[in-house]
Amino acid sequence: MRNYIYILVMALTTYFIRVIPLTLLRKEIRNRTFRSFLTYVPYVTLAVMTFPAILSITGETWIAWVGFAAAMVLAYNRVSLFVVSLGCCALVLVLQLL
Repeated sequence: MRNYIYILVMALTTYFIRVIPLTLLRKEIRNRTFRSFLTYVPYVTLAVMTFPAILSITGETWIAWVGFAAAMVLAYNRVSLFVVSLGCCALVLVLQLL
């Protein structure tokens, strides 16, 4: 029974987090700074969730840092996301096997 209460509370919380902005913000947001902030929120959230996993996925922290550095170099050179992920996974795999 407790699990159902937890699920209900989480569902209501998620629902209200999504509904309240829709009801309060009916006009278009014209503030450039706030619009820019809202544009980057999904990317920051993804980075915050992904970065700890990157560093703890391997047994050796230095291998994770090498893979992360490779991803940064590839992304800086505007390589596609698929190639970046494939390259980093391959590099980490090779380093793990050595």
